[in-house]
Amino acid sequence: MKVFEILKNKKLFFFQIFLTFYMGINLIGGERGLISYFEKKNYEKKLSIKNSKLKKNLALTEHKNKLLSENLDFDYLETLYRTKLKFGKKNEILIRLKKRNKIC
Repeated sequence: MKVFEILKNKKLFFFQIFLTFYMGINLIGGERGLISYFEKKNYEKKLSIKNSKLKKNLALTEHKNKLLSENLDFDYLETLYRTKLKFGKKNEILIRLKKRNKIC
């Protein structure tokens, strides 16, 4: 009789150990665990940086579009066709100083 009671107590003890290990492993490495949390946090930072760059690019494009649509800004228009078409007047000499990798 005493042996069966000891086994019953041990089963409960082993079950508690197993349950604790299971919860600990899932807390650290599961789909919603600590490692996954930090990976998602890092991914969120990358996306927020990309989002801010896209917002700046959108604002710049909207500003350029505004300059070309309603009230024409002739200075901006002249700058555009000079840079895009490499256009100059008869008396001008065009000197290319530096290649710019700018999105216009």
